Amino acid sequence: MAHFNRFTLIAGPCVLEDAGLNLEVGQELARISRALRLPIVFKASFDKANRSKAGAARGPGLEAGLPLLEQVGSATGLPLLTDVHEADQCARAAEVVDVLQIPAFLCRQTDLVEAAGATGRTINIKKGQWMAPEEMTAAVDKARGAGAAEVTVTERGTFFGYGNLVVDMRSFARVRAAAGVAAIFDGTHSVQRPGRADGASGGDPEHIPSLVRAAVAAGCDGLFLETHPEPSRAPSDSTNMLPLAALPGLLTDVIAIRAALSGEESHG
Repeated sequence: MAHFNRFTLIAGPCVLEDAGLNLEVGQELARISRALRLPIVFKASFDKANRSKAGAARGPGLEAGLPLLEQVGSATGLPLLTDVHEADQCARAAEVVDVLQIPAFLCRQTDLVEAAGATGRTINIKKGQWMAPEEMTAAVDKARGAGAAEVTVTERGTFFGYGNLVVDMRSFARVRAAAGVAAIFDGTHSVQRPGRADGASGGDPEHIPSLVRAAVAAGCDGLFLETHPEPSRAPSDSTNMLPLAALPGLLTDVIAIRAALSGEESHG
């Protein structure tokens, strides 16, 4: 079961791929979790229903995807997270995963948020790119009122003009103060560059490490990082994922920053 009362990393590929890739990522995340004594939740979507282009890869779907997620959980012992896009997906997904995630564009969809909360699972709500931190209180209240065991909010940047996202480092404290939840930083979607002429989203992944370090220094309660052994070959979000090989080094920095802030000795 996932609990966010400790600093936690949510990580994994954007969408579920073949069993071999899913397990490769999951097993490396489990190894990192043990080595750094850092709670990690494996994430992957069975469906990316909000792709920019109609023909873009979306994932295996609910019925094929849930057994793939279950396989990762059984092999690694990691808690699991996946996106839900429709209210009738929630109960079925909750049979397998520990955390249901509400995508940013759907964070105000009352029926979806309440159906997710009614499962009794932990709900991670991505903050809409157009919303102020305090506005997320209403979404949190919907999920809590429906019965969610725990609710978290993930900051993924705010639209700044067209095709650009900017992260306000005050957001973590503001979300926490307004909604009383753990405020997580999405270091990979925050470097997206949506709205390209070809209809796809681009990204600036070289900025992931600096934004992650800044967010940790600013007091975020956890991280969300999409990661892949070869991001350029990923079927979704290939332009804004962190290479899996780069993850341990970045997390070592994260642990050192948190230790410096708390005055404790780093064990990373």
